[in-house]
Amino acid sequence: MEITTLCTIVASLRLVPNRSQFFTFESVTLSCVDSGHFSEWRVKRNTSKHNNRECMNWGTRNESRCFINDIHTLDTGVYWCESGAGECSDAVNITVTGGSVILKSPVHPVQEGESVTLHCITKTTSSSNLTAEFYKDGVLVGSSPTGNMTIHSVLKSDEGLYKCHISGAGQSGDSWLSVRAGRPESSHLPLAPILLPVVVVCLLLASVILLWLWRNRKGKNDSEVLYTDVNITQEVQPQEDRETDLSSTFYSTIKPGAT
Repeated sequence: MEITTLCTIVASLRLVPNRSQFFTFESVTLSCVDSGHFSEWRVKRNTSKHNNRECMNWGTRNESRCFINDIHTLDTGVYWCESGAGECSDAVNITVTGGSVILKSPVHPVQEGESVTLHCITKTTSSSNLTAEFYKDGVLVGSSPTGNMTIHSVLKSDEGLYKCHISGAGQSGDSWLSVRAGRPESSHLPLAPILLPVVVVCLLLASVILLWLWRNRKGKNDSEVLYTDVNITQEVQPQEDRETDLSSTFYSTIKPGAT
């Protein structure tokens, strides 16, 4: 049985007692809990006999709650909350048994990494004094002298149909354990502590690169203009050499007609 109404899920259906399997003649309270939408909720259900029936037809309504006294096997079905605005809750499968053993398991999906405890409960005897065997998809997965089995750090592969058996008391019905895939660990970390060092490093690198480019550019500009000191030295001939030159010069007068 499934929900036949198309709607937007914005609420959750809570059960008291918090389990999806019940013994006949137990009392059950179903409550619609939203996330601030303040809609007027109605609890509805699909069973083997009727579909899309409101609480007033099979229980006692009190605002967004529905009470079932003396629940019966015919109350087995799919339950959910629905508003007039086209909103709804997630659906919960409720199983009512006339037997002596039920399995208490999470009503709603559990997150990967969480611990999940399954309880095998009898109608007349405390399960803590009885050894229970637990099955997943028909295969024995564990046995406990206390009637409880804990799955530590549940994985998506742990999802499936579970039931339990107590020797001399009987076997429970099947309950579906739903597991939501966990988010990556990094998504749980605040972004600011991660991004801040990255931004600082990027700014430092950018500053260093800009400084290097500026200095490199400045060096090129300076190299285009060259300055040099030129010393012009006038060679002064020594006095002694000048006198020597003068003394070696002879002058002679030549008279015309002389023989």
